[in-house]
Amino acid sequence: METATCTEKCSQVVPAAEDALYIIAGKWKMRILITLAGGDKRFNELQRALSGISARVLSNELKDLELNGLVSRKILDNGTILYVRNAYADSLRSVMHELVQWGMDHKQKIRNREI
Repeated sequence: METATCTEKCSQVVPAAEDALYIIAGKWKMRILITLAGGDKRFNELQRALSGISARVLSNELKDLELNGLVSRKILDNGTILYVRNAYADSLRSVMHELVQWGMDHKQKIRNREI
């Protein structure tokens, strides 16, 4: 009976986790969201803040984040485009906090491991 319950739960949990990871996974998406938490940025400002990201990758990542409602483009009167972190991105706050905490704990565990 427990196997059936696990199978039923897993059939819902795995796709939900895959969806979440698809949206936030990768080297740059969380970094972009964290950078935008400090305020709206132009494309070049973002690229400078994210050392090592190419313009093409940044453009693609911003499009993905925009498609998923986490970031939007704001066009100013002078034609300048700013990238803005949407309020919906705040729904990731607890996830980001837990991920950071796990990362710090993991790093400490690895440092303390006897080799």
